Amino acid sequence: MKEESKDKSKETKKRNKSLIIDGIKYKTRLSPKYEKKKKYVAKDIRDITAFIPGTILDIFVSTAQEVKKGDPLLTLEAMKMHNILRSPIDGKIKEIKVKKNTHVVKNELLIVLE
Repeated sequence: MKEESKDKSKETKKRNKSLIIDGIKYKTRLSPKYEKKKKYVAKDIRDITAFIPGTILDIFVSTAQEVKKGDPLLTLEAMKMHNILRSPIDGKIKEIKVKKNTHVVKNELLIVLE
């Protein structure tokens, strides 16, 4: 019985984490589910992805074309709304991954900028 309580104590210590917020140290226990979750990876600003499932209605750019920040790249129809995806940066179109009138899923890569 004592060995079981020692094992639980060791397991609890492993899951206890210390955080320092505004100079104050806090201890918290993280669940196994939280510890196993996938780490956040920042999205590359040069990758234009679909923010919602839909259909590509029109593509306004071509490969190797120079674009300025705010220039329209394509129209994505989703839920009967026409969403114009615009360039987040000045750059050059490296690759267009979709064609007109094709269905795309959420987070699908549409256009790659250089």
